[in-house]
Amino acid sequence: MENVQQILENQVLTVAKAMEDKIDDEIAALDRLESDDIEVLREKRIKQMKKMAEKRSRWISLGHGDYSEIPSEKEFFSVVKASDRVVCHFYRENWPCKVMDKHLSVLAKQHIETRFVKIQAEKSPFLAEKLKIVVLPTLAVIKNAKVENYLGRRGGKNRVMWRVKEKERGT
Repeated sequence: MENVQQILENQVLTVAKAMEDKIDDEIAALDRLESDDIEVLREKRIKQMKKMAEKRSRWISLGHGDYSEIPSEKEFFSVVKASDRVVCHFYRENWPCKVMDKHLSVLAKQHIETRFVKIQAEKSPFLAEKLKIVVLPTLAVIKNAKVENYLGRRGGKNRVMWRVKEKERGT
């Protein structure tokens, strides 16, 4: 047992030493920076900020940041094609859908990179059938014009059951 503990301690010390060396190298690199290097880093950061501001402007022009209703199935396709990320709430006029609306309007303002929209499921039978929407409210998570996942109530249960892919939990 002591043998295993000694091996484990040695491995932990080796990893800690490697991490310490890496941090020391980074600190030394920062100490060696000259004013020209700092100016290069500053310019690079300014370019990144300008690019992000352009993206943000484009998103706002497409309707990101607001939670809006799509009046027809035809507009659904143009919205999905225009934005890389879309969350679409299929709804009807009932209490659970109104609660969902409240939460999605808050999320739309917080996540400007994603377009949040809603469409009345009863007025869009083609979409409801193609996307196999049975229970309302249902959210369709659309990435690059392709439905990635559905979030919503599961048939007949009283509580909301959220299904999220493992790979999306970190994003």
